[in-house]
Amino acid sequence: MVLLHVLFEHASGYALFAVQEVEEIAMLLPQVEESVLNIGKFNNIVRLAAFSPFKSAQSALENMNAVSEGIVHEDLRLLLETNLLAGKKKKAILGTSDAKIGAAIQEELGITCQTGGVVAELIRGIRLHFHSLVKGLTSQSASKAQLGLGHSYSRAKVKFNVNRVDNMIIQSISLLDQLDKDINTFAMRVREWYGYHFPELIKIVSENYTYCRVAKFIGNRKELNEEKLEELEEIVMDSAKSRAILDAARSSMGMDISPIDLINIESFSNRVVSLAEYRKGLQEYLRSKMNQVAPSLSALIGEVVGARLISHAGSLTNLAKYPASTVQILGAEKALFRYSCKVDVMMADDPWVSGLTVSSALAFGNQ
Repeated sequence: MVLLHVLFEHASGYALFAVQEVEEIAMLLPQVEESVLNIGKFNNIVRLAAFSPFKSAQSALENMNAVSEGIVHEDLRLLLETNLLAGKKKKAILGTSDAKIGAAIQEELGITCQTGGVVAELIRGIRLHFHSLVKGLTSQSASKAQLGLGHSYSRAKVKFNVNRVDNMIIQSISLLDQLDKDINTFAMRVREWYGYHFPELIKIVSENYTYCRVAKFIGNRKELNEEKLEELEEIVMDSAKSRAILDAARSSMGMDISPIDLINIESFSNRVVSLAEYRKGLQEYLRSKMNQVAPSLSALIGEVVGARLISHAGSLTNLAKYPASTVQILGAEKALFRYSCKVDVMMADDPWVSGLTVSSALAFGNQ
């Protein structure tokens, strides 16, 4: 005769059910399928052998986390050792809903575990009639326990999501790229707008961020004089360039501009400068995040390129699973297929290097 017990994990605690003895477990299947919806008939097959309630909501969450990860918690170990590892019950078979926790129980406690088949049908019936099989447990209290544990389990999974830091990196690098595009677009608008008044400044100051700061500082070019030369030099970080700006302002061919136009240009230049300064702070934040999350990747190809690879892969875990050939073409899939259509025999003589990793010389040696 085979002695089968079924382990059922509920939000209120662990329950161990004893199943009627049969010569073979498979012989129970037709009987269970027939009686699973009828509590009277199901009681003739299954009886509650032991019930270990959780002491608190925190204890319930710890046990459910352990079960989901295939770990035998101390509460579960105590229940099984007390009821199955005593006397003749050592030869009992334990039915579990999850093969992972069954393998862990069999490895740690030496109890033979079984899943699927008649065990799955038994657990379906136990889940349906659980509040009737356990004395003192009502349907309402069982539902409340399940709802509370479900919320706690979901919150814990979100809170301890291993990808949450990856998400911060992905959002940061996306915002950084967007800021680069926007700052360039806005700076070109400042150049074009202020260029009507002071066109010579465009050739003297080529860097967008510096140009916006200079345009904001100068305002009306006719008011630029020797007294402002020192402050101008601090902005452009070059005495010769500041002198060239002063000379160009005195002989500029630009049109005169009204005070209201200058106010709008200065206001817009100030916005562009603020965005550029925020971008610097964001890049420092991204650098610190990358050094925490992926220090090796940062040291190999740099924080920005490493962040772009993580963003394109979706997560650091996905990137770690990619083969080298996939990492090489990340970000250049379209270019690769266009190139593949053109290259035939010449591929061996004309190797291509593209993708996000092209930004780092370390990725391809000194090529």
